[in-house]
Amino acid sequence: MRIPTLAMTALLALAAASTAHAHAFLDHAEPRVGSTTPTAPKEVVLFFSQNIEPAFSEVEVSDAKGARVDQGKPNVSATTMRIGLKPLPPGTYRVRWHVLSVDTHSTEGNFTFQVGK
Repeated sequence: MRIPTLAMTALLALAAASTAHAHAFLDHAEPRVGSTTPTAPKEVVLFFSQNIEPAFSEVEVSDAKGARVDQGKPNVSATTMRIGLKPLPPGTYRVRWHVLSVDTHSTEGNFTFQVGK
C-alpha cells in the first residue's frame, strides 16, 4: 500500500510542477519570424504553445516609422491569434504581442518580417 501512495504523491508533485511553470510562448508565426516575403501578407497569424485569453491578449503591427499597419482588434481562438493588415508596401514591419494564457501567466515579445526582395 505504501508504494502506490508514494507513486501517486510523486506523480501529483510532478504534475503540479509542470503546471506551475506553463506559459503561452510563441510557437511560430506567419509570416515567419525574420522572414522576407515577396508579396505583402493580408494578415499576421501567431501560434502559441497554450490557449490564450482573448480579452487580455493583443498584437500590433507597425512599419519602420512606427505607424500601425494592422486593422485593429485581433481575432483569438484557442492557441491562435490573427490580425488583418492594411496593404503593405515593400519594407520592414515589426510585430509586437502580449498574451495572457488560460493559466493566468502573461508573456510578450516582438519580431520583424520584410516585404519585398
